[in-house]
Amino acid sequence: MTERRSTGIVYLVGAGPGDPKLLTLRGKECLAQADVVLYDYLANPLLLSHAPESAERVYVGRRGKGKYPAQEEINRLLTDRAQAGKTVVRLKGGDPFVFGRGGEEAEALAAAGIPFEVVPGVTAAVAAPAYAGIPVTHRTMASTVTFVTGHEDPDKPETALEWPRLASSHGTLVFLMGMKNLRSIVAQLLTEGRPTTTPVAIIRWGTRAAQQTVEGCLADIVDKAEAAKLEPPTVIVVGDVVRLRRQLNWFERRPLFGKRVLLTRAKEQAAEFASLLAAYGAEPVEAPTIKIAPPADWTAVDRAIADIRSYRWLIFTSLNGVSSFMGRLLAKGLDARCLAGSTICCIGPRTAQELERYGLKADMIPADYQAEGMVAAFEGRDVRDARILIPRAEAARELLPEELHARGARVDVVPVYRTVLPDAGIEAWRRLLINREIHVATFTSSSTVRNCVELLGGAESAKELLKPVAVACIGPITAKTAEEFGLTVSILPRENTVPALAEAIAEQYGSRPYMAAGTHS
Repeated sequence: MTERRSTGIVYLVGAGPGDPKLLTLRGKECLAQADVVLYDYLANPLLLSHAPESAERVYVGRRGKGKYPAQEEINRLLTDRAQAGKTVVRLKGGDPFVFGRGGEEAEALAAAGIPFEVVPGVTAAVAAPAYAGIPVTHRTMASTVTFVTGHEDPDKPETALEWPRLASSHGTLVFLMGMKNLRSIVAQLLTEGRPTTTPVAIIRWGTRAAQQTVEGCLADIVDKAEAAKLEPPTVIVVGDVVRLRRQLNWFERRPLFGKRVLLTRAKEQAAEFASLLAAYGAEPVEAPTIKIAPPADWTAVDRAIADIRSYRWLIFTSLNGVSSFMGRLLAKGLDARCLAGSTICCIGPRTAQELERYGLKADMIPADYQAEGMVAAFEGRDVRDARILIPRAEAARELLPEELHARGARVDVVPVYRTVLPDAGIEAWRRLLINREIHVATFTSSSTVRNCVELLGGAESAKELLKPVAVACIGPITAKTAEEFGLTVSILPRENTVPALAEAIAEQYGSRPYMAAGTHS
């Protein structure tokens, strides 16, 4: 066992501008070893998933209005936790040293003799304009860029900003935290001679699905911002580069831009789906309604493994079935070689891909990726007296084993995993549904539907909460389950796969199909 240090360490980690994929690799490493995470209002909560479940999570606010801990209190929390031998991550929106008060926190740690490391982050000063299609520098338009705080320390006797120089600059001006002082910023620039026609863009929640961009010029941007009811957090860009947005606005043109999509599948399986949706411009919201757990009893599985060489067929109906069965096989001291005499069938390409991780290739994949497709795939095959093993979920449809039995096969169905209700993390996504902040809810199995309904308080409550939401199901069986609970299914893919489901959602909202990176027809 590793002995805990008498004094811990603090990592001042830049969380980036909001898109969780803009976290640095080093930042992710630090989160993975954290005992404590102190996180900001501007740090995307999804980043907390990189920290161990056992890590203490402390919200320390830091937003422009309302109550939040004073900086001195945050400094004390950092030093106290580190002095107790903890590994502490201070997760700060953007970059810790770009108007993030990271310098003050580092000073406090240095004064207390506590080891610390600064992990730079992608600053919103560059990223938010980039996601709005605005390069902050350009060879023919702006050779310089100036980052300016829009919210100076109120205790300063006078401003430290040199407005005459800022107004006369031919480069780009980027104001952070300036929304509350927008009228004053514009007035100062105009007073010092900046032309009224100077282009201005204000980007709210840059890099997120909620990104909102308002364009104008110094003459009208205040009125436009008020009409749009813009509130912090925003980045204000002043300069000719704003004109390039008309050509370079790539992010807001994606088919799922501005859409929040609920992912109800197990946490361990959400990453691929989330990546596909994000590539289409959506903001995935992980809301696992199922948790994969081992079977209550391994006896039947172990008996089948002991007799594994007697099976002519091995059928996998899910990737969980593959990983759970192969994991148990390895735990019993065996490996893929013991399956050499079996013909292996997988319900679909993703399940077959999981099988390949163990050095095995599927001999058969049906054209239709569901139980009916597997039944059809066995048409014309003689399975009389053939021993067939189906490692699957504890609760599943009986169509396939019953059909094989009817054809004379000797079928052993063994539960290698079960799906249970998750024990935490429900309130956050439930609140988003209540506040009408979810646009699409996705279901990739009947169990995700049933558990979602249960977690939402029953059929009537779920029906009401999901009424304004587009319901997307991976296939007709899942859709049928949803409809049995009174839900209206509006999106079904052409085939029962996660990439096809993501593509179907994108086509539902896009004026034309958009091919996300890594997808294929």
